[in-house]
Amino acid sequence: MKTPVEGFSKLSKAEKIDWIAQNCTEDPKTSKQLLERYWNTDPQVQKLHDEFIENTLSNYYLPFAVAPNFLIDGEIYAIPMAIEESSVVAAASKAAKFWLDRGGFKTEILGTEKVGQVHFIYKGDPKKLASFFETLKPELLQSVSTITQNMEKRGGGINHIELRDLSDKIEGYHQLHCTFETLDAMGANFINSCLEQFAQTLKEKAKLHTDFSEEEKNIEVVMSILSNYVPHCVVKAEVSCPIAQLETKDMPAEEFAQKFLRAVNIAKVEPYRAVTHNKGIMNGIDAVVLATGNDFRAVEAGGHAYAAKEGRYSSLTHAKIEDGVFKFWIEVPLALGTVGGLTTLHPLVKLALEILQKPSAKELMRIVAVAGLAQNFAAVRSLVTTGIQKGHMKMHLLNMLNQMGASENEKKQLVEYFKNHTVTNASVKEALEKIQSQR
Repeated sequence: MKTPVEGFSKLSKAEKIDWIAQNCTEDPKTSKQLLERYWNTDPQVQKLHDEFIENTLSNYYLPFAVAPNFLIDGEIYAIPMAIEESSVVAAASKAAKFWLDRGGFKTEILGTEKVGQVHFIYKGDPKKLASFFETLKPELLQSVSTITQNMEKRGGGINHIELRDLSDKIEGYHQLHCTFETLDAMGANFINSCLEQFAQTLKEKAKLHTDFSEEEKNIEVVMSILSNYVPHCVVKAEVSCPIAQLETKDMPAEEFAQKFLRAVNIAKVEPYRAVTHNKGIMNGIDAVVLATGNDFRAVEAGGHAYAAKEGRYSSLTHAKIEDGVFKFWIEVPLALGTVGGLTTLHPLVKLALEILQKPSAKELMRIVAVAGLAQNFAAVRSLVTTGIQKGHMKMHLLNMLNQMGASENEKKQLVEYFKNHTVTNASVKEALEKIQSQR
């Protein structure tokens, strides 16, 4: 592409594809065929997908899988996952099976409060602003009554509005720090609508406030936006069992428990390890969040911020051994929804929620946290026993064989062969060439 394009969004879908193929790809004909090959055969379903975002050209597929046998608070679940990374679903399933006979996963909702803020600049007497805010608060709530009435009928709404003075950090910087309960909705649009109305009311009422000077009346609203940091919208998931029940073919139970504990403690104190440790947790969390039509970028951002809440980036999971009992748990912020957004539009999202027995937002929080804990248990277990590559590379074997153009019969032979041999790119290539040379 040598020059910018004007009016791209106004082109038809076919025209957009033509332009992209001609200006941005080496083989326009093949590129167009590839994009069209991934369209849904049902025009109505494709139209639905086209309208999710702007400038849609095609659909980008991810595998949609389930990890079965999760015992969560006494109920059995098969957990839907949408993810491309080899071994994630297998690892989660293996962890679920391991804990199925050891009491399963126990969960607890620690809070469901979400946050939004109006950021503004006020240059004047802070005492006058504080006094103004106390008289303004009822008017702020009244100004959003039409927005909040339905949410309030269901038991949600605005919990609290607080004036915060941060002028020691940025000159004149203040904020309305607001907390919300949005029930089964993730609540982004609800929160942002309330905040923008708060901002408008704040500016209008400040101009009329007789105690303010002319400069003080001129409040500058910088922005009004929800926060994806939700340290009070948190769920805890836990597994535990007597140490003796941790016996595996790879290692005695006591040795395994101690090594596992040390591995988690290393992730607590070493940020380089903690980032990868928590990335493994997000393998499980993101896969379920994506499958259920939620915002995995928001969950990631909030989760990593929570991991640094003590001033140093650290593990989201914790482990201890107490009175001969091994305990492993996670506390993680999860702002999720089961109504609104894609949950009522995307056919596979609706199916995923049906597979999960149509959970409430709280129930989905529990399930997602368990997926993250299971994934982390499986990863750490591999790390302290056989090493991560043995299992991961075997799961990656089919991808490697597909890249090398192996036939179905060759793949079958090599999957059997590598059950007892080390998988590396070189060893797979060598074994495939050996089979092909015997034709």
